[in-house]
Amino acid sequence: MSDLENNVQGQVVKKRPYNLRERKNKDAAYRSLIRPELADELYDKILNIVVVQKKYRDPNYSAKDLAKDLQTNTRYLSAVVNSRFGMNYSCLLNEYRVKEAMHLLTDKRYAEKNVEEISTMVGFANRQSFYAAFYKNVGETPNGYRKRHAERKK
Repeated sequence: MSDLENNVQGQVVKKRPYNLRERKNKDAAYRSLIRPELADELYDKILNIVVVQKKYRDPNYSAKDLAKDLQTNTRYLSAVVNSRFGMNYSCLLNEYRVKEAMHLLTDKRYAEKNVEEISTMVGFANRQSFYAAFYKNVGETPNGYRKRHAERKK
């Protein structure tokens, strides 16, 4: 079948590329127990470590590592990331990885680098996770994005 599949009830359901799933909103009770001042402070520290220090480039930098650097626990960190950024930890890192990848894919200084090299430079552990995150955030493949921007510059 093309990009449409029949489900069990015989209804036609659009197949999502790269096995992406619809986002489910969960309302965890403990999120409302976070002190706003402390959450704001942690938010700033998270941005400093993940974005300014570019820890997102390290494919092995886990939520546990960030919690340790912030001297907090992963559950509290997770609650702050969910409430302040509106996503989970891995989505947060992937968002910054994809933003940098978008820049590198269109920067003429990196034109000789292939997509896999760029994915490694921005912190993805493998090609599949890079393509899935890129498609989820941008709506097209990294190669498609690069080609479209190269054509636009001509």
